[in-house]
Amino acid sequence: MKMINILKYYSVLVLAILMAACQADKNSTEWVSYSGDKTIEARVDSVLRLMTLEEKIGQMNQYSGNFATTGALSDNQSGEYLKRGMIGSTFNVFGAEHVRMLQEQNLKHSRLKIPMLFAADVIHGLETTFPIPMAEACSWDLDLMEQTARAAAEEATASGVAWNFAPMVDISRDPRWGRVMEGAGEDVYLASEVAKARVKGFQGISHYSDLSKANTMMACAKHFVAYGAAQAGRDYHTVDLSDHSLYQTYLPPFKATVDAGVASFMTAFNDLNGVPCTANEYLFKDILREQWNFGGMVVTDYTAIMELVEHGVAKNLKDGAKQSLDAGIDMDMISEAFVTHLKELVEEGEISEDQIDVAVSRILEMKFLLGLFDDPYRYCDPEREKKVVMKPEYVELAHEAAKGSVVLLKNKNNTLPLQKNVSKKVALVGPFIKERESLNGEWAIKGNRDKSVTLYEGLTEKYKGSAVKLTYAKGTDLPLIDRATMKESVINIPDENGFAEAVGIAGSSDVILVAMGEHYHWSGEAACRTDIRLPGNQRALLKALKKTGKPIILVLFNGRPLDLSWEAQHVDAIVEAWYPGLMSGHAVADIIAGDYNPSARLVMSFPRNVGQIPVFYNAKNTGRPFDAKHPSDYKSSYIDVDNSPLYPFGYGLSYTSYAYSEVHLSASEMAMNGKVTVSLNVTNTGDMAGEEVVQLYIRDKVASISRPVKELKAFQKIALKKGETKQLSFTIDKEMLAFYNSDLQWVSEPGQFDIWVGSSSADESNHLVLDLLE
Repeated sequence: MKMINILKYYSVLVLAILMAACQADKNSTEWVSYSGDKTIEARVDSVLRLMTLEEKIGQMNQYSGNFATTGALSDNQSGEYLKRGMIGSTFNVFGAEHVRMLQEQNLKHSRLKIPMLFAADVIHGLETTFPIPMAEACSWDLDLMEQTARAAAEEATASGVAWNFAPMVDISRDPRWGRVMEGAGEDVYLASEVAKARVKGFQGISHYSDLSKANTMMACAKHFVAYGAAQAGRDYHTVDLSDHSLYQTYLPPFKATVDAGVASFMTAFNDLNGVPCTANEYLFKDILREQWNFGGMVVTDYTAIMELVEHGVAKNLKDGAKQSLDAGIDMDMISEAFVTHLKELVEEGEISEDQIDVAVSRILEMKFLLGLFDDPYRYCDPEREKKVVMKPEYVELAHEAAKGSVVLLKNKNNTLPLQKNVSKKVALVGPFIKERESLNGEWAIKGNRDKSVTLYEGLTEKYKGSAVKLTYAKGTDLPLIDRATMKESVINIPDENGFAEAVGIAGSSDVILVAMGEHYHWSGEAACRTDIRLPGNQRALLKALKKTGKPIILVLFNGRPLDLSWEAQHVDAIVEAWYPGLMSGHAVADIIAGDYNPSARLVMSFPRNVGQIPVFYNAKNTGRPFDAKHPSDYKSSYIDVDNSPLYPFGYGLSYTSYAYSEVHLSASEMAMNGKVTVSLNVTNTGDMAGEEVVQLYIRDKVASISRPVKELKAFQKIALKKGETKQLSFTIDKEMLAFYNSDLQWVSEPGQFDIWVGSSSADESNHLVLDLLE
């Protein structure tokens, strides 16, 4: 009965709002609707007119719905604010029935029956867990990434979630930083393409103005901006960049999300040139709103307004609230800064109510666009939830995504694949053979870790009844992290007691398959490392196994590029599996057995050691560049290691081989408004079908400012049968050759350009030269 009365009241309210909309003065605030829907604009203005100042401020207030935190806790008064109808959004609440219950509570206490917006960090799947984002990016398969994002959105929206705090689009060039796992790596072009694909997948539409169906959700581009450039690879640390680096490298993926119609942005924790992003007017007003014309919402990251005090730019939380609102922030996550201090600041004349109206209008617009005013329970459908979550198609998609994300780094003497019809004794050794908990990686928000398929399960099923015989010894444990102190746990420092058993079974086998890596708590937010070698005594176990003289296959499960300098020299094959998610064991087993030909390519360079960091392919030249072919003293080089990474961006091996031929330009010169075409043939010259990632790189040889030694500008992933040849082409125009000059103007300058088409950033075998004319 109570529910019927609430809905009747709600319907009357909506009717009153619509009637008031007819008389609304469209110039009542500075807010301008960017959705293009005049009806929604009128409805927003009408609701705003009915709201008290306190109710408006309440809409700018967001709380977590559980006890998990990623930062300091504020003096949480969520229950009291809920009773006063002063919570605009809640995150980390899942389940159609649970969300419905909380929405009912909200509507019970909200005078105007304004629905609450439910959000979550659905980073790489809800319950169906896909590979971590960096792993998926290694697939270079944009359609696949869009599909997994869409599947995640389908599950999330069926479970009550209408707003997703993803994708993370930070450029990441420092593997010490644990959050590299959430992004798409070091390259601007690829990261921008991945960002667009994931926004499109999460939202399911071309622009947030069309959030009209119950399976659409708001995406959130984060973290704005340059979070991945934190000094020393330490989370939350200072960022100091030139404006040129900001515009050329760190802003483009965010601009790509705006072009893809993203609904919201999240602030970054870091400062930028001395100003914390959450209080940075230049970022949110000058760039995001004015230059990019973004009309969606902006939310802070967890307790970010509180942290302005620790940054040393705000005297107290009240001061932080003022600075954040002045910077253009719409919603405060957790800090309670807005809900505690904005009214007082208005009364004191420090801020205006018009500023609050602008922020609240953006929040209300999203709730109207999502259809929550028409049906606050449209994301609460238990029947749909049962049908959608973990449905077989998504499980199979998780399998496909995991296979496509695995990078083959080394394969000496064709150690792999281990074919089922070839008799072999294989020793399975290492802490990740039967490890289950870590396979989903961090941010597996609702993924049931007990359901993830272990490598042992995948291999035993794959080789059941075959000529391959498996034995097992763990050898050693994974070292764990005490998350409270962020130190190696004293209760789990691995010993060498299991080495003898592992060496024993290895010695009686034909080949040793070793599975090692990082426990999932060793990567992700706040999981930064200064030593990125295999943790614990895993390398010591490898050295002991090496003494058997048997071939070693190393399978890695980790969330960042590692220092594999010893491993690359001493083991026979290296398979970088990352954290593949739900179907881990089956996907890796497919690759080990050769039932799937690895096709992934690195999106972050692997350093030779930590001293090289940051090392990335698209660095600039120096006045004294080092030439490895003609080495000489007093050049820009190390004396103890090569300049080049151990494994470069774009690199990855296959079980087959590819040949490039007839690589040519349609013309050697191009007018400023013209176009030229790069054409080539790619042939599968091996014995197995496979997929090749054909990559186009360009270098501007002479420009008004120094330019990178090369930059990825295009790529195509193609499938080739054994012996098959395909002709490919890439179109080059002046936009592809453009850059930000010293005045931050986007320009194309005449001159000569080097062009390479190859299999990685280090492949310079197919070189062309193009002249861009005045």
